[in-house]
Amino acid sequence: MRWTDLAFLHWPVAYDAIRPMVPTAFELGTFDGAAWVGITPFRMTGVRPRFGPPVPTTNDFPELNVRTYVRFRGRPGVYFFSLDAASRVAVVAARVATNLPYRYARMRQTHDGDDVVYTSSRRESSAPSAEFRARYRATGDVALSAPGSFEYWATERYSLFTIAGDSVLRLDIEHEPWALQPASVDIERNTMARAAGIELPDAPPRAHFSRSLDVVAHLPSRQRAR
Repeated sequence: MRWTDLAFLHWPVAYDAIRPMVPTAFELGTFDGAAWVGITPFRMTGVRPRFGPPVPTTNDFPELNVRTYVRFRGRPGVYFFSLDAASRVAVVAARVATNLPYRYARMRQTHDGDDVVYTSSRRESSAPSAEFRARYRATGDVALSAPGSFEYWATERYSLFTIAGDSVLRLDIEHEPWALQPASVDIERNTMARAAGIELPDAPPRAHFSRSLDVVAHLPSRQRAR
């Protein structure tokens, strides 16, 4: 698959506010003394099984996730509070294959000059309502993140973790290092974190932009939680 026009929007949140919301199997990550919640709008294109053709309605759609950062048995990774996507078929398939908390949403991603204009409204009665409306843009040069920087800590993670019963599911991904640009964002409405029970600070996020990244995702492996 290819991820395009992706924004990393990050807010610091008190460790004690996030720790109860993350399974105890995972060590909650911190940077500069805080846990971090990321909201990441982007578009998935070229989605297909390895060595297979794309499936209609599942190969090109917007996705929006709410995430934090964890470690499991010393391996850094991402823990998702939600993943909204605009393809009903992809949502159902991803839930079954990965046990990740995918939700169907009505979504749109367009361009207005250099701005990416993004809207999302969740459409599942079984999940809390959640909306996101914003426009974002790159504001600087492309660069690779330096080890030890916040950008490196938050983005150079190649495993996704979730819980299934008494087991941890680890889903590994492969891609080149992120080529990031500093970014700015104008947020009209954002209830994505609140829908997960998280209150974000009333402050602008740390914002970064990536134009395009090719990604290979593997099916999850099951490991003991303890």
